[in-house]
Order: sequence, then C-alpha cells, then structure tokens
Amino acid sequence: MNAQILINQSLRETRVARVENNELVEFFVERRKDRSYVGNIYKGRVARVLPGMQAAFVEITLPKAGFLYAGNVYDPARDAVDPEESAEDSEGSATLPENASAPGDSVKNISELVREGESILVQVIKEPLGSKGARLTGYLSIPGRFLVYLPNSKHLGVSRRIADPAERERLKKIVTKNRPAQGGFIVRTVAEGAGEKHLKDDMDYLVRSWGSIKKAAEKQKVPGLVYSELDLATRMIRDRVSEDVERILVNDLDLFKRVTKFVQNFLPRFKKRIEIHDKKTPLFDLYGIETEIARCLGKKVWLKSGGYIVIDETEALTTIDVNSGRFVGTRNFEDTILQTNLEAVKEIAYQIRLRNLGGIIVLDFIDMDKSQHRDRIYETLLAELHKDPVKTNVLPISELGLIEMTRKRTQESLRQKLMSPCSYCDGRGFVKSKETLASQIVRDCLKEAELSRGQQPSHLAIYCHPQIASFFAEEDREAVEYLEKETGLRLVVKADPNLHLEEYEIFSKES
Repeated sequence: MNAQILINQSLRETRVARVENNELVEFFVERRKDRSYVGNIYKGRVARVLPGMQAAFVEITLPKAGFLYAGNVYDPARDAVDPEESAEDSEGSATLPENASAPGDSVKNISELVREGESILVQVIKEPLGSKGARLTGYLSIPGRFLVYLPNSKHLGVSRRIADPAERERLKKIVTKNRPAQGGFIVRTVAEGAGEKHLKDDMDYLVRSWGSIKKAAEKQKVPGLVYSELDLATRMIRDRVSEDVERILVNDLDLFKRVTKFVQNFLPRFKKRIEIHDKKTPLFDLYGIETEIARCLGKKVWLKSGGYIVIDETEALTTIDVNSGRFVGTRNFEDTILQTNLEAVKEIAYQIRLRNLGGIIVLDFIDMDKSQHRDRIYETLLAELHKDPVKTNVLPISELGLIEMTRKRTQESLRQKLMSPCSYCDGRGFVKSKETLASQIVRDCLKEAELSRGQQPSHLAIYCHPQIASFFAEEDREAVEYLEKETGLRLVVKADPNLHLEEYEIFSKES
C-alpha cells in the first residue's frame, strides 16, 4: 500500500489528510481556538454527585463540567481495565473503554467513591458534544509510539488488530520482561514487528512522563490542566506513521522544522521521508483533497454505476440509504440489485471512515430476496470496515433489509467540525413551502381582522419575504380576493427583504 500523510497549516487551523493509493481515506482538522481535549489530564473538582445516575459532574476548566461514570472512578480495590477491550480511536491512539466496568462487575455506589468538593485526577476520553460535557475517566492512559502506559492498572494487553498469535506472544514477553513494578501497558498496532530496544525506549519515556505528570499534579491548583495531548500534526506523526507511509508532506516551513525535530527525537528512521511542499499549487489542491472534502460534506454521494447513497446525520443516529438511481443493469433484476449494493458497501465504509461518523449507524440496502446475496453484502461490509482503525460492531442484515452497526465516537464528525446549523432552516434541512406559508398567513389575517373588529380598521398590511409577496401577487390572487371578501378590508402585501422566508408581520390599519 502506497500511503502519504499531507499536513496543511494555515493561519487558524491545521489540516491533516492520509492518502492511500492516491485516495483520501482520512481527514482531520484542528483549529487553534478549539483544540481537541481527548487525552488531556486535569486536576478537577467534583461539582455534583448523582447517586441515581451512578455518576458525578467534575469541573475541569472547560465551559461545561465533565461527566464521570462510577465505573470509571479510579478505585485501588479494583482494576477495571480490560485490555482486550482496548481499541484505537479515529486518530490511532489506543484508548480505554468508555465504561471501564463490564456488566456484572461490582462497582461501588458513586457516593462511596467521590464527594462533592474534593479534587480528583481525571482524563478526557470523549470530546464535549453538543450540550454534553466531556466524558472522563480516572483510569489514566499515556500514549507513546508503540505502547500506552496505564499507571493505575496491572494489566498487559495487545491491540486486537495484531492478529498473528506468535507476534502477540513475542510482544507480551518483551513488555513483561521490561515493565516497571507499577502500571500496565497496551501494545499498539504500530508495534507489530518492533524490536525490543524500541519497545523498551518507549516504555522508559512513558514512565518518565508519568513521573512528570504526578509532580505537575501536586503543584496544580484545582481545577487545572495537568497534561496536554500533542497537537494534531505531531499526534498524527506519532500515531499514524508506519512503514507503509512513503512521504510526509508539510506546507509550512516552521511546522516542517517542528515536525522534523519531533521525528528526529522519537522516529529517527522516518526523518528522510519528511518533505517541505514548496510548489505554487496549494498542497491540498495538488492532491485533489479539497474536491474530495466538498464531496463528503454533501448528503448524496453518487456511485460510478449511476446509483447513489444518501447520508443523514442526526443527534441520535446516522442513516445511510442505498438507491439504484440511473443504474439499470445488464442482466436480471436480482443481479442489478446485488451489484448496486456491493458498490454501495465499499462507498459506505469509505464515507463512514472519512466523515468520522460515530454512534449508531443504520444502513438501508435495496431489498434482496436471495439469502446468499444478503450474506455476501454483510461479509463484504465486514471486510471493508476491517480497514478502519476505529472499533465497529455490526449486526447481520435484518428481515427488513437493514444493517445496524455502531462505531466508537470520541469526537465530532467531519460535518460537525466543518459546518454549523443553517440559520435559515435551523438545521432542519428544509423550509416551509410558499403554499404552506400563504395558507398560514391567510389564517392569521382572519384572526387579526376578528381581533381588530372594534377598532374599525380600513385595511390589513402584510409584511413578508419578497418570494411570498410575489407568490400572492402572481400565483395566489385568489387568496387575496378571499381575504378581502371575508374581512371586508382592503389587503396590502409589502415585500421586506430583511425578513426570513418564514417570517411575516400582519397589522390592521386605519386609512
């Protein structure tokens, strides 16, 4: 696989793209004013304890208090980390489960674990999303190049993406041999094939880092930041650069120097692969990244065959609908449906990864009568999702032709990062039709005429958007005549370009 990492820095933001075989597969953006909080460690203050929810809210200097579940409160009496449940998030960092306790675990009541007003060391495991505060854990993890150090755990785990049993055993033996007396480790996917020296160096670095964090925590006032994760550019270098990455292109000279220094200290063998982009054509334009980003922000994505998929993101879940579109096939109807669904599966897996969709995702394929076709779609989807470093759970196709799946979410999707709700439609994606608004205005005019009957007005004035005013004048004169007949008043419609399409004002006036 021919992979490249492109880093584009501008005045306000840093954007990183991973390109595999000349195709954009991952895209991340970080703005200076809203850097990611995931991985940050805070000395927080417990603001509220909620026994009924088995949770607490913790002040950590962010606008909203963080949410700490009882199973994620560090308890020396129990080691809640299950290394087999460790995963890699959308930027490759190994992370602990969102709920450290598994079903059936004996978790103490939250009131026994924390008290209001006390200080506590916590780490962000999920970004604040919408109205929700950051998700927190007391089981800290410090990521390195090959390993993740778990200072409050005794466990040793290996990333599930390392499939070879012999390699898993080799890595476990190396870490067991060199591990310190305190703490556990998760071996990351990128450690596959790494030598003992590299693993030991990474281990020593992480243990020293933890020592620095402990000292900083002792001095830090409450609430306050104790440890900050790396910025996007260096984080991507640490987490995503492997032997398959042939080039790392950087567009900014100062960032190039900083990245080069980081690589020289931690990944010296990759130093020669870093290049400065000094051509006149912008880096992302040269590789077609801007075009692909624009494509993945739309709801409808066309397939090469003429079919298309429609992607709808909501707060609760994401739905993806497959349509045959212009594709009519060349053989029988069943084969046409299968071919469209197979093409859609690859595009769906690609779009899920590129858009960084998370949470519950429902896929609605074109109905297939043959069970072997449904099985083939399911197996193809599993194979495509295997390329995604983010943990997914996928259920087989239901009798309704739906696939339900989940994908771990630690931060906002690409649409949430790059877009904001439309102030015109308030995020609905639609506005009321002119016919609907005209009918609504007619009803409100009748109400206004009835309310002002004792004042003996001579006419009604309607101030509305120019499109609605034109609709009354050109397409719905009947409504104007109806209102004048019913109310006995003259109707005056005035266009106001400052009004929203759905806004209007009605006044009863005397001549």
